[in-house]
Amino acid sequence: MNDEIPISNNFIRQQVLDDRASGKHDGRVVTRFPPEPNGYLHLGHAKSICLNFGIAGEFAGRCNLRFDDTNPAKEDLEYVESIKHDVQWLGFAWSELRHASDYFAVFHLCALKLIKHGTAYVDSLSAEEIREHRGSLTQAGKDSPYRSRSVAENLDLFERMRAGEFADGAHILRAKIDMAAPNINLRDPALYRIRKVTHQNTGDLWCIYPMYDFAHVISDAVEGITHSLCTLEFEDHRPLYDWCLDQLDLGNDAELTAPLRASGLTVNVSRPQQIEFARGNLDYTVMSKRKLLALVQDGLVDGWDDPRMPTISGLRRRGFPAAAIRTFWQRAGVTKQTSVIEYSVLENCVREDLDANAPRRLAVLDPLRLVLTNLAETHEESLTFSNHPKNENFGARSVPFARELWIEREDFMEVPIKGFHRLAPGSEVRLRGIGIVRCDEVIKSDDGSIAALHCTLDLDTRHGMPGADRKVKGTIHWVSARHAVAAEIRLYDRLFDVPNPDNDDDGKTYRDHLNPNSRRIVSGWVEPSLADIAAESSVQFERLGYFVRDADSRPGKLVLNRSVTLRDSWSKPAAK
Repeated sequence: MNDEIPISNNFIRQQVLDDRASGKHDGRVVTRFPPEPNGYLHLGHAKSICLNFGIAGEFAGRCNLRFDDTNPAKEDLEYVESIKHDVQWLGFAWSELRHASDYFAVFHLCALKLIKHGTAYVDSLSAEEIREHRGSLTQAGKDSPYRSRSVAENLDLFERMRAGEFADGAHILRAKIDMAAPNINLRDPALYRIRKVTHQNTGDLWCIYPMYDFAHVISDAVEGITHSLCTLEFEDHRPLYDWCLDQLDLGNDAELTAPLRASGLTVNVSRPQQIEFARGNLDYTVMSKRKLLALVQDGLVDGWDDPRMPTISGLRRRGFPAAAIRTFWQRAGVTKQTSVIEYSVLENCVREDLDANAPRRLAVLDPLRLVLTNLAETHEESLTFSNHPKNENFGARSVPFARELWIEREDFMEVPIKGFHRLAPGSEVRLRGIGIVRCDEVIKSDDGSIAALHCTLDLDTRHGMPGADRKVKGTIHWVSARHAVAAEIRLYDRLFDVPNPDNDDDGKTYRDHLNPNSRRIVSGWVEPSLADIAAESSVQFERLGYFVRDADSRPGKLVLNRSVTLRDSWSKPAAK
């Protein structure tokens, strides 16, 4: 991985250090990132990616990318490809690419073993009846009337489920643990359900699919995972994770993994340890896949890669560098304490990275024509500008200069207020890299709007002239009107206008808090060196912010997205 960031200690890293010191797993470190291919990855997933791949990388271990493709009704190859791209873009490479569907035959054998040992049974209650029998946090559950089925009957029913004899929901396979357990996850959890849906990898070979808790633990074990890192919501599932490991004893039952060896897959069975950490939460953001999918499907955003979305693909299109995202999660740390991080912390990581790595360019987003009347109409020259004021290794470039320029409309005020140090009638300002100009005349359109400014350039203040050091209070940027390239500029901001859009205490939903100003499109002008800017290349527009070339660009149409402003525009006002 390029652009390495400092290692920060945390309780998971310390656990790995302790395990290696004690000789556990013979010192091996094997992790995995196990996304469901039912949507695009978001910032929260980036935390898990950085943690799993980072831990494996630090200890010269292995990290697999494993798709948890056990629910074909919601999965799509589009999501698979996007996830692979996102992981690679973040700077990581997986040791092996695996799918839970690689292990369907193993899951089936494991289920048969539990049935034969009397620790699993086929239940014929409806989903609603199962919920009613499960009880509550204060009330024990009730045994299903089908819990006492014989091993032979359970084997027969399960194989008929496998053969497609029954409709979806007619039966499920449940673990037989304890319906009175204080932990509801141990009250005979479901292991298999019927789903007559074509699977993206296995087609119609299977019509029964394992539940996540069952598939996940077996996948971890057969891949030789040593440290199974999960978010906190799985903490209450850990006893079930360990129960499955105890009951199946995969390391001492080679028959269970025989299908993998027959297919040529590497099998290195371990007893993995599940460790939980707090997921990553940011304000002004929702990171529920269900809600993000709804935003896409309902047309409230322009797809999963909309630059306002917290998806990795959206952030990439917005111009957030991968290194900045890695730095952000490194600074946020890994704890068991649920917290909400300010979005401005992420934006500041982006600014730091782009400040160091983005070349400087000139652009005008709200153009006002400025005419230097004391220059000839044919006047044209090239000026040399540094590409980065803090790093001479970026070199320099030529910027065309002519008689007519574009400046920012906000850099002129006809009736200046106190403290305004830019251009006004009769006042002077320095044009960046050119010299000092004085506004002599304001040209207006028929409707009274300002159409142009006629100014005089003090030739004695140009570079190398005796008056070059003459001081004025303001400096403004510009582009040559004759040479500038037109660009569609998309000014992006936060998608929501409240810190906690998930909070519905006021009767509103996250949809009611969509920020109407999250995207504003303007027609601007940029210096001609940007005409051929490469895809996903970032620049700093002086005084304006950081921008990136958008995928919608094509010959003759340049589209640029604002990644972040130069400063935090959402900062809280200082307390009085």
